[in-house]
Amino acid sequence: MRRRLGYTLIAMSALAALPARGEQVTVAVAANFVMAMERLEAHFENATQHELTTVTGSTGQLYAQILNGAPYDVFLAADRERPQRLAQNGSGVTGTQFTYALGQLILWTREPSLANDLSLNVLTSGEFRRLAIANPLLAPYGIAAQDTLEALGLWESLQTKIVRGENVGQAFAMVETRNAALGLVARSSAIAYSGSATSVVVPPEYHAPIRQDAILLTRGEDNPAARAFIRFLQGTQAREVIGATGYAVP
Repeated sequence: MRRRLGYTLIAMSALAALPARGEQVTVAVAANFVMAMERLEAHFENATQHELTTVTGSTGQLYAQILNGAPYDVFLAADRERPQRLAQNGSGVTGTQFTYALGQLILWTREPSLANDLSLNVLTSGEFRRLAIANPLLAPYGIAAQDTLEALGLWESLQTKIVRGENVGQAFAMVETRNAALGLVARSSAIAYSGSATSVVVPPEYHAPIRQDAILLTRGEDNPAARAFIRFLQGTQAREVIGATGYAVP
């Protein structure tokens, strides 16, 4: 009996030494934040016992899915309006919304003829084929691009050269494939790009801040992993990752 008791105590000690099993959290993430999110996911899972699942898409698509009951616990949007609406209609937890990143707009090109001394002055010169932007009716980066062109007094005069993507990723792809010579796109996309290209950052005073807000969703209100991720996203380690992947940190 003493021997069996000894075996039992050893087994219990071994089980106690194992890490506690965490909860699962599903995070809906705006497409422009994918690279940063991949790094954040690894850090979060290493720092906690929780398991994180990511679902990506445009902010508008994810917002519609949440309204239709999609099983997400946290929403990382590319704007602040949709998290606000979710809090107002009861799909998001009031008081949990915060800005996790500030998008940075750049002028980007792969054309060697435009790479030397690239500046916003090239937009004034008009010496390029097409300028790609995200659709201002659909995407925050598109609104920022329109704001920038209006600040430069070029919005009306460049209409025949502007091509629009449904989101900033599509606008970036137009320049990457050289279907457009220039693009007003996200700096985070350019940082993730491994090919030869040139860019300049658009001064932030040329457009309204591209605030990307997060909110804890009602489904995740009682989920310890969801609340742990919200806390993690506001911590020093997450802020360093966000800054290194092309965003300003509020």
